[in-house]
Amino acid sequence: MQLSQTTALVTGAGSGLGAATARHFAAQGARVVLLDYDIDKAGKVAEEIGAKAVQADVSDEAAVGRALDEAAGYLGGAPRVVVNCAGVGFAARIVGREGKLSFDTFEKTLKVNLFGTFNVMSHAARRLLEEEPLENGERGVIINTASVAFEDGQLGQAAYSASKGGIAAMCLPAAREFAQHGVRVMAIAPGLFRTPMMEGLPEEISAKIAANIPFPPRLGEPDEFALLAEHIVTNPFLNGTTIRLDGAVRLPPR
Repeated sequence: MQLSQTTALVTGAGSGLGAATARHFAAQGARVVLLDYDIDKAGKVAEEIGAKAVQADVSDEAAVGRALDEAAGYLGGAPRVVVNCAGVGFAARIVGREGKLSFDTFEKTLKVNLFGTFNVMSHAARRLLEEEPLENGERGVIINTASVAFEDGQLGQAAYSASKGGIAAMCLPAAREFAQHGVRVMAIAPGLFRTPMMEGLPEEISAKIAANIPFPPRLGEPDEFALLAEHIVTNPFLNGTTIRLDGAVRLPPR
């Protein structure tokens, strides 16, 4: 598929990796729908790039179903490309100070990151299976966002790492399930990127983090995530695997 001839849905598109992906896809000629819990942020990006914004909590199955219906109405059919970037990054020790447990953090993180990704993928795939295949037999591609934390989880990242590990782990079985219908499933595991989550850190901490990245010795740019997403869309032999995008970094224990 070529972005100039297709349609796309990007979640978490109000900021960070999602916003960069939506902007890049639109610049390449794709017709794009931005899905975000914060409709104001998504709306601003959508207005900027001539796209449509829809609101939904990705962990709410009914809300995602309505959002996908709205997206399909705007696009004239199911989005051929889906990029799941919506997520949260809460940190907490499994057993904190004075024996405080973090089950609530674990539950919320998995609900948004893992269940949310599965939810959007499920609704999108169901609609894609009803679309006519393209000339090469392909119907579409779903790109989910894991994290290098699925392999290099740091102290306090049990919930986050588990959620991203689940995303990486379901990539192959999902790809195998949808293969007969010409729908590919891939995952990107970004390292340390210049996103709102990172930009909220003090400058000295950001500099220390960047110094640990072998090459290039800097934080990743969201546009670089978008470039990989584009390549996945255009390369039909990429399927069923998770690609690390990290400048060769391996996260230390803390």
